[in-house]
Amino acid sequence: MVKRYLSLCSLENALHLLKTSFPVPDRRETIPVTASLGRVVAAPVYAPCTVPEVSLAAMDGIAVKSRDTLGAGDQAALTLRDFARVNTGNVIPPGYDAVIMIEDTVEDGDAFRIRKAAAPGQHIRPAGEDIQKGRLVLPRGHLIRAFDIGALATYGITCLEVRTVHVGIIPTGSELVPLGVRPGPGQVVESNTIMAQVYLDAMGAHCTRLPITCDDKDLIREALRSAAAANDLVLISAGSSAGTRDFTAEVISSLGTLLFHGVAVKPGKPMMLGVIGGKPVIGLPGYPLAAQTVIREFAGTLLEEWGLAPAQKFPVPVRLATPVSSDLGFDEFLPVSVGRVGRQYWGMAQSRGPVVQMATVRANGYAHIPAPVEGFEAGHKLDVFLTTDPATIQRTILLSGVMDPALEELGNLARDEGLYIHAGNTGNTGGLLSLRRNSCHAAPMMIPEPSRQSASGFVRSLQGMRDLAWIHIAGIEQGIASREPVSPDALDRLRWVTVRRDLFSPTIFDALLSDSNLDPKRLPGITFEVGSSAAVAAAVEAGQADAGICSRQAAEARGLCFVRVADEQYELALHCPMLDDPLIAHLLALVRGQEFKAALMRRGPYDTTQTGRVCRMPAEPAGPEIGRAGSPSGLI
Repeated sequence: MVKRYLSLCSLENALHLLKTSFPVPDRRETIPVTASLGRVVAAPVYAPCTVPEVSLAAMDGIAVKSRDTLGAGDQAALTLRDFARVNTGNVIPPGYDAVIMIEDTVEDGDAFRIRKAAAPGQHIRPAGEDIQKGRLVLPRGHLIRAFDIGALATYGITCLEVRTVHVGIIPTGSELVPLGVRPGPGQVVESNTIMAQVYLDAMGAHCTRLPITCDDKDLIREALRSAAAANDLVLISAGSSAGTRDFTAEVISSLGTLLFHGVAVKPGKPMMLGVIGGKPVIGLPGYPLAAQTVIREFAGTLLEEWGLAPAQKFPVPVRLATPVSSDLGFDEFLPVSVGRVGRQYWGMAQSRGPVVQMATVRANGYAHIPAPVEGFEAGHKLDVFLTTDPATIQRTILLSGVMDPALEELGNLARDEGLYIHAGNTGNTGGLLSLRRNSCHAAPMMIPEPSRQSASGFVRSLQGMRDLAWIHIAGIEQGIASREPVSPDALDRLRWVTVRRDLFSPTIFDALLSDSNLDPKRLPGITFEVGSSAAVAAAVEAGQADAGICSRQAAEARGLCFVRVADEQYELALHCPMLDDPLIAHLLALVRGQEFKAALMRRGPYDTTQTGRVCRMPAEPAGPEIGRAGSPSGLI
């Protein structure tokens, strides 16, 4: 029988149950001080000795009795015969109460002449100046930092008692294979519990990952029973949805109590919370981004509530670069790329599919859309929680438009120079709209030959968009990709896949049909639209379509047949003043460099003859036809 979610627990109620239903485990461990970075102190730490134990010289010079220096001045040099020569860190001999720096003295045989009196305690570190024996060094609950460890070592503290918990993690699913094994058709590498382990280990937990358990109720029951007995918290991955082979909820109920199954959170809806032997059991969804949400917002929150180190996150107020929609009644978490354009921080939402892990890899933060909200318009201000060093945002180049592997190679070179490229796959139209809002540095665009005029007209139709410059990245061949060679007279008998209309590339398909005198309505059907050339090639390879228009590189990467139809130009569109921005100037130098061109040629069949060329769009609609990426009237 197919299961259904009878009701969904709100995020607020789910977190309340999680925080209030379980006692805090009082689990501690003693570790070497050198291994304590990022851990939380479980018991107060007191100094075992006074530091320094005796008074020490703070400068190289002579130890003196301050009363003997009275009367010394610029016009009245004073000769001292009662002194002790000391270096920095030496013990001050008894009877002396000041140190005069050696550069403030003149050696005179067995004596020293001075021209300034010394004050009592001058240049001396008194005993106990740093800390005295028995004084508190670190309070209970302190998060240990690198320089704390230096102080602890100075005070002779070699070991620390820190907080920890034991977490048992169970991967389930007959389709899973372990890391290091190449999955076959219908299989997938088990990664959710790896994510959970490294995330919770970083908070100070001790995680134990059990072997993969196949979809068998008895085996899952035994794994849960033993994990709950040995740990303070249990995470069980997959088996939490409403499918016919999702047994986790049933097994938890048979061993203990299921507090809820299903939470009004996206991604993460199938999450469940149960109790076995008084221990919390969290069911992770199988989809990676959904699992990430549950690990961060629930498992991580519980460990933080128990006193372990919080996961680092840095809130920064940004404006949304593009509109974001959300389902009313669901708290939604979405990966976001943040950059600074001018004086404003902008956030660009990445793909929100629950399977696409590259969305979080490409992002440098995440945002929360509350349940009562159906989304936000572009320009709305909200907090994004950065998942990287905030200082990198100042060196981030934010792009909005069409993604291509050429950007990946440019990003590699940029990272070597201390720059970070973050991009959103918003298409040509989305990129130009972002440019109009000044919410990105530049918009990568694909301009096929047949759509030069339409692209130019579209750009000029946008208010305030007549100051654009275009940086040429590369030329790309577009054509028909198919599993078998395609005959020109058989085009109307094929099932086609195409990219979104806002990418301009469908004009190649339109021109192809027009040249063949074919009516699109007579085709067996354009099966669906996808977001990139790579997705077109993947759909053709998988048999979801007979043919599609994509780049030669995408077709050859999938081993498909390819027939060239047109050339496409990959360009970075940006406002002309942006060419003076130091980040863009640095990026342009990389584009024009031989290393980038060589990387493109290694990656695929790119035309780099004009790579790095910059041209401007005419200020008025009238003018010569735009060639390649812009008008020849404004070559830079």
